[in-house]
Amino acid sequence: MPRKRFIIAITGASGHPYGIRLLEALRELDFETHLVMSRSAVVALAYESDMKLKDVQALADHVHSNEDVAAPISSGSFRTAGMIIAPCSAKTLGEIASGACGTLVSRAADVCLKERRRLVLLFRETPLHLGHCRNMVAVTEMGGIVMPPVPAFYPKPESVDEIVDHTVGRALDLFDVDTGRVKRWKE
Repeated sequence: MPRKRFIIAITGASGHPYGIRLLEALRELDFETHLVMSRSAVVALAYESDMKLKDVQALADHVHSNEDVAAPISSGSFRTAGMIIAPCSAKTLGEIASGACGTLVSRAADVCLKERRRLVLLFRETPLHLGHCRNMVAVTEMGGIVMPPVPAFYPKPESVDEIVDHTVGRALDLFDVDTGRVKRWKE
């Protein structure tokens, strides 16, 4: 039986540790991953991580250029478990909400929505204006899940890594994938 496929997109918003940790967690759990990063994500990576682009790409089984709208993940016939965009920028949220799919990130997200596959956006923006809120509503009405990476404090995290692990674990819970790193409420 082939491994389950996940699409992981990293865009230019702050929060690269979420995308990186998703790739690490899915590798540990032996899922096939397809990574696509926006141009802004590559720029922001240098500010938020000591990892080099090639090191992040090495965490994925397949890497696709954001300009390659003919990549396999742009087609509904290419079966996946779904897609997580972590972090998701306001620009990417707007593209998905409007259906204007000029990049591989937004096209792959659009495919997940049209095929009724799970799409989770770790939207990283604050404070919000009405346009952000309307775009979140639009994506939700289309079947996507907007999951701002808001930290949980009931597990009493002792590090940023524990906060990231918890959020990544909760995002993967939405796909019924247990990383084993989530401290569950009252467990």
